[in-house]
Amino acid sequence: MIEEGENVSEMVTMPAMKPVDVAAREEAGPQTRETVFDIQALEASYGSNVAVRGVDLEIYRNLITAVIGPSGCGKSTFIRCLNRMNDEVPSFRQQGKILYHGIDLYGDGVEPVEVRRRIGMVFQKANPFPKSIYDNVAWAPRVLGLRKNLDERVEKALQSAALWDEVKDRLKRSALGLSGGQQQRLCIARAIAVEPEVLLLDEPASALDPIATQRIEELMHELKRDYTIVIVTHNMQQAARVADRTAFFSIDSDDSGRYGGVLVEYDETPKIFTAPSDKRTEDYVTGRFG
Repeated sequence: MIEEGENVSEMVTMPAMKPVDVAAREEAGPQTRETVFDIQALEASYGSNVAVRGVDLEIYRNLITAVIGPSGCGKSTFIRCLNRMNDEVPSFRQQGKILYHGIDLYGDGVEPVEVRRRIGMVFQKANPFPKSIYDNVAWAPRVLGLRKNLDERVEKALQSAALWDEVKDRLKRSALGLSGGQQQRLCIARAIAVEPEVLLLDEPASALDPIATQRIEELMHELKRDYTIVIVTHNMQQAARVADRTAFFSIDSDDSGRYGGVLVEYDETPKIFTAPSDKRTEDYVTGRFG
């Protein structure tokens, strides 16, 4: 996600970005298992406090990957590493590698703004700009110089976010007048208006009522045809409903006695919830702790 005030510059390392090819993506089912992220020995810390350590996993194209675990296990830190949002925190430090299509996202010459263009993010609390609905969706394309066919781009993003029919007659009205669920779908539309490949969703439905939550979950199933989705959620039932694969994080101490988040288990979602390999996963998903 690109925030107001960020400077946009050319990428040095990453190849030129191509527009979303919906037809080609629909042919790429989960069975192809194309790796989007290859995460190797990731450790993320704030000053001397380790938020998460020793993370090794691969995230695959056009799948929904859920990240679950108790509070304080580093779920949000982990997902923010995937598009360098933690760079905004002065005390943040990262070790290990996050390869995006084989390119080290933290390597020399990789611009964070371009990373966030390709890897969009939607936060727990809906954060529409104090602008019109249209201007919210059009903001990032304008900043990036994508002004050609802007009306069509805005309409396509709102349709993809299942919001067009609800707002098409009031595009010039303030986005702050939308309901909470509509605002969150607007933020999704804003994220996909620049046609990223990946959507990171950090507890996108935690503040919504059950009807709005169901709409967001239905939307995720629709969006995964075109996007790779990573979602952090405290709601295990939600993970079981929407995710193809699930990563369970927990809290553990290292040899020096320092506590931090660790990846316990990562597998197909049905296996995580019905036949986990690790006793800690079983205890969490059955409610014995967390």
